[in-house]
Amino acid sequence: MEHKFYFYSAVLLTVVITIGSLISIPKLEVTQVQISDKLVHISAYCLLTLNWLLVYRFKINKLKYGFLILFLIFIYGIIIEVLQGVLTSYRQADLLDVLANFAGISLAFIFFSLFFERK
Repeated sequence: MEHKFYFYSAVLLTVVITIGSLISIPKLEVTQVQISDKLVHISAYCLLTLNWLLVYRFKINKLKYGFLILFLIFIYGIIIEVLQGVLTSYRQADLLDVLANFAGISLAFIFFSLFFERK
């Protein structure tokens, strides 16, 4: 049951990040708090990576499978950035976003290694 929960939440996060990255989102002036775009990238990719690692945590018995997940999520982030530049007129591809994605992926891997990895 736990495996299915992580799988569905990982798929949902992937879909939400894809749609959220490609649609036009108006800036809301509801609050004075400004949230950094890079912090959003770090948080989103950290959660995404952590969820996918948790989906396969019982199947990851070698470090290379964990790195495969990290690599695929990194490539996914690059593809999203390219699509933003190619498919939309209201978004642009940004190398700093790719670096923020990588930071989120790295944080998730560190967190997963410390708290969830099977010994």
